Amino acid sequence: MWCCALEIRLFKGYGSIKAKTEGYGPIGKGGNGLILHSALAIEPQNGESLGLLWQKLWNRESKPKPPVHETSTQKKQRQAQARIEARNRPFEQKESYKWVEALSTVESLVSHHTRVIHVFDREGDITEVFDKIRQLQHTGILVRAAHNRRIDSDSERLWSKLIAQQVQF
Repeated sequence: MWCCALEIRLFKGYGSIKAKTEGYGPIGKGGNGLILHSALAIEPQNGESLGLLWQKLWNRESKPKPPVHETSTQKKQRQAQARIEARNRPFEQKESYKWVEALSTVESLVSHHTRVIHVFDREGDITEVFDKIRQLQHTGILVRAAHNRRIDSDSERLWSKLIAQQVQF
């Protein structure tokens, strides 16, 4: 079974809908809306959808507006402080936790005779996903990698390792 992580961003775009997005958080380039992250079960032989295994719906918090007379130095300091605070937040409180949450939840829902492969976009290319997948017995992942990561203690890098691999079926 394949499990596709689909993310749908519901956004403002039409006048009548605009009022309904009031209070939603920011998405994309200037819109407001909700984010829906889904795990869809697909039968691999014929690509048939089997159903929805998991979903998470949320909205981002709006960022406070910067001070009116903020200098570029003050802006850099404020942004640096925000990055430090974001790094120090517990992982379970971060938006990227959705990837690990989907892995854990789906693993607990399917039969132990079922092999589940999650397909993630580059946003799923995070250490916590790889740490979690090592703990799961019936789950694998396919991630569109975003970084040429070091993959072992000998400093071997992902791109060179992949190029050296034989094609497998």
